[in-house]
Amino acid sequence: MTKNLFDSFNPVSAKQWKQKIQFDLKGADYNDMLIWKTNEDIDVKPFYHADDFEKVPNTSSTKATQWKICQSIFVADVEKSNLNAIRSIEGGAEQINFIIPSDAISINNLIQHINVEAVTLQFELLFQPEAYTKQIQNLVPKAKIKADSIGQLAKTGNWFKGLKEDLKLSESLIKRTNELHINGSLYQNAGATMVQQLAYTLAHTNEYLNILDESKSDLSALRATLHLAVGTNYFFEIAKLRALRMLWKTLASEYHIQSDCIIEVTPTKRNKTVYDYNTNMLRTTTECMSAVLGGANSICNLPYDYIYNKSNEFADRIARNQLLILKNESYFDKVNNPSDGSYYIESLTHQLAENALGLFKNIESSGGFLKQLKLGTIQRKIKESALREQKQFDNGEIILSGTNKHPNEMDKMKTKLELYPFVKIKPRKTLIEPIIENRLSEQIEKKRLKNEN
Repeated sequence: MTKNLFDSFNPVSAKQWKQKIQFDLKGADYNDMLIWKTNEDIDVKPFYHADDFEKVPNTSSTKATQWKICQSIFVADVEKSNLNAIRSIEGGAEQINFIIPSDAISINNLIQHINVEAVTLQFELLFQPEAYTKQIQNLVPKAKIKADSIGQLAKTGNWFKGLKEDLKLSESLIKRTNELHINGSLYQNAGATMVQQLAYTLAHTNEYLNILDESKSDLSALRATLHLAVGTNYFFEIAKLRALRMLWKTLASEYHIQSDCIIEVTPTKRNKTVYDYNTNMLRTTTECMSAVLGGANSICNLPYDYIYNKSNEFADRIARNQLLILKNESYFDKVNNPSDGSYYIESLTHQLAENALGLFKNIESSGGFLKQLKLGTIQRKIKESALREQKQFDNGEIILSGTNKHPNEMDKMKTKLELYPFVKIKPRKTLIEPIIENRLSEQIEKKRLKNEN
């Protein structure tokens, strides 16, 4: 067949489609009936067309065929964490993210019997001694070391040690490893809009790049890893990750950085629930799907019971198997750029990127991310966004099945709680107001737990 089937049909313009829709509405207002505005201040239209673009969008450079399954392990007990890592690798994990709470953890014992050449190892440090990072590099030369001082300040309100010392050690680590790791998941989990998530992650990153640039560092080969959380707004989350790559390229060009960013993704904590907890598996599955289609390099799933249960082998295996099914049975590793060519996703991508860039520029013109944190501006904006979303949940505009819609009154959880599932507030002195992660369903869950027999 030499003739294209579509050549038999006359093209239909966006204007013609709109006229047909308006005719079918029989006098109803097109804008009121079919266009809705999101929390990101984006108008979503009933259809998207090639006429919406001045030129055909560029092909993205993502490699969705190469995304990795990650297992995150908090190291409280070295021996148990080592066995957990080995079991996870045997169960299909391709990347292990060790969360290290203190320098008392023996790296040598932690990596015993692990083939460090066959699997990617990451060490996320909740402290910042320089000697410890050198020890990791000696034992695992290819390891990724994650120590985000600015992220620590945003989350806890305090530096690891102090502003000057923290930033000096961060600069030293970045220069030594030629890698920059930014954890932007906090902003999503605290209730920021997608535009805010992108802008704050970019501004967060720019603080480090400014420090490196001022020290006359050669940044051309710097590798940046950006960690984000994704929610269940399926197409928007795909577009968010694509927009992040666009924004990174814009920022990287200013510092003559030639490498693309690496994107790591975790499902959001914000919509997870204690009651009807198995529904969390459905939420994390669609969130992981968005991550793959959006071009994430690695995905670390959340166990369905992480809110109220201690880490356990069964829940970890289920979370990992969700990713294995997506990769090996659902063919989510067969196309490098599966979302390319969708007018809807392309439009969302550009709108999110443009709005986030505008907010980023506003932050920079106001003194930068650290100054805005110190003034409390970032915290206030996230609170406003979180409050708006909470009201939408309370009013039933945002639905969490099994919680504010179709709850199972026979579901009892009080005796099953191994962990306290709500925001913990410990009075302490902080330099700035911390950004607090919180879930939408907390107030409903507190009432239900209180009323359980």
